[in-house]
Amino acid sequence: MNILVLVSGNGSNLQALIDAEKSGRCSEGGRESGGMRIAAVVSDKAGVFALQRANNAGIPAITETPDKSLPREERQRELSDRILRIAGKYNAGLIVLAGFLSILRGNIVKAYSGRIINLHPSLLPDFGGEGMYGDRVHRAVLASGKKESGCTVHLVDGGTDTGPVLLQRRVPVLPGDSAESLAARIHREEHIAIVDAVIRFPELSAL
Repeated sequence: MNILVLVSGNGSNLQALIDAEKSGRCSEGGRESGGMRIAAVVSDKAGVFALQRANNAGIPAITETPDKSLPREERQRELSDRILRIAGKYNAGLIVLAGFLSILRGNIVKAYSGRIINLHPSLLPDFGGEGMYGDRVHRAVLASGKKESGCTVHLVDGGTDTGPVLLQRRVPVLPGDSAESLAARIHREEHIAIVDAVIRFPELSAL
């Protein structure tokens, strides 16, 4: 199965997927994993390091930035339609949002229903929704007094961070934690979660 990975920044989760593919992990389990391979990487921001990671691995790296002249919802749909065309070009069977900050809308969500997964840095449904990303999530967790946080891989539906949960990994919130220290602890779990979700996708999505 070809994977289209969508990114917006440094791309450490993309690197975890690249490393898993190089090691042969994405071909483990035969039918279970489906022989996953990263067919292309798309960024909604120019010049981010994730694109360099793709280039270094010999993976097509594509930049598709939102058209800021359009109203927000139209902008989201227009970008989503461009990504849908790219997914078709590379015959993608699965779309993976690995730190992708744009919201997918419209035709792509319907065409790839049940075949788009997103990695979110909290234990959904807590601390999800529009505007909840990166350190905003971790600051909100700390402000809430929660004793536990983590990350979630879920299916993308028509909402924002509202699709069915595929898997979660948990970390403790420690006394004296900052948003940065909590984020670092969760990042390590994200790298495990995204690879696990891709390798086990046929099994997890059937549950």
